[in-house]
Amino acid sequence: MMHFTRYALTVALAALFLVPGPHLARAQDAPWPRTIAHEAGVVVVEKPPQRIVSTTPSVTGIVLAIGAPLVATAATTPTRLTDAKGFFSQWAQVADERGVKVLYKSLRFDPEAIIGANPDLVIISSTGADSAVQHYAELEAQGIPTLVVNYSNQSWQEIATRLGVATGHEKGAADAIARFNDHAAQVAAGLDIPDLPVSIVGYNLGGSYSIARPESPHAQLLSSLGFNVVGLPTHLSAQVTRRSDFEFVSRENLTAAIGGDVVFLLNGTDADVEAFLADPVLANLPAVREKRVYPLGPTSFRIDYYSGREMIDLVAQHFRKH
Repeated sequence: MMHFTRYALTVALAALFLVPGPHLARAQDAPWPRTIAHEAGVVVVEKPPQRIVSTTPSVTGIVLAIGAPLVATAATTPTRLTDAKGFFSQWAQVADERGVKVLYKSLRFDPEAIIGANPDLVIISSTGADSAVQHYAELEAQGIPTLVVNYSNQSWQEIATRLGVATGHEKGAADAIARFNDHAAQVAAGLDIPDLPVSIVGYNLGGSYSIARPESPHAQLLSSLGFNVVGLPTHLSAQVTRRSDFEFVSRENLTAAIGGDVVFLLNGTDADVEAFLADPVLANLPAVREKRVYPLGPTSFRIDYYSGREMIDLVAQHFRKH
């Protein structure tokens, strides 16, 4: 019964992304062509796409998770977070197994590479370092169906649902979400969660400091495991730069901004935990004094199906019942 409920909910959400029409009673029964609303307008998808390309590596993992036919994706600059090609490590192996090619390297937008891939759907993001939204009109002029998504204010599940409708993979999206939820529930059942408030902290990431908002995807994921995630204290609300998922503070205000007695470090490794614990500015934090600081892993910078599972499994290593 639980699986049916999740599937039904996912299909209902999917229907929200279809432009209303007289025969669209249920998203999975929607006829082709489909007219899909997105951040830059609408796109008409004539039939289920067979050659999808992604210009946004941050969304590529979601396309792979729902089983849509991805033939190429843009690659980012290779770092410790990627393989040698610039594919993010959390989904690189899956992409290789499915024969996904590099669309272009180092996020250098290449319209000729896109045309050469002969796509019947292009996915681009409206925000982030991998955004190609400024080239949307150019792709439209070439007659290439293009779908714009915004991963800064949507969970991977919401994006998966939307892509499921656009590609005819509604069931693939629902199945991926159900698998993810089942894994989270199974892991949560085996955790010993402290009855303490939790803060998710972006610590010295490119020289910036931030606190996750309780409605952020990261906070929602930890909450689903049983943690009580708290955001920035209200008395600092006038001193921050806000984003939909994180609020950015100065280093001087970082101690006051951390309201949790347990701290999880965004993008964090064991080395980052040691640096956090050794930071004299943070010495009086209860989480530091009691050594309740934990990494979320280097792939936690952006949660998709694959990185989310990695984050769950890493958390479980520290809180599994004995």
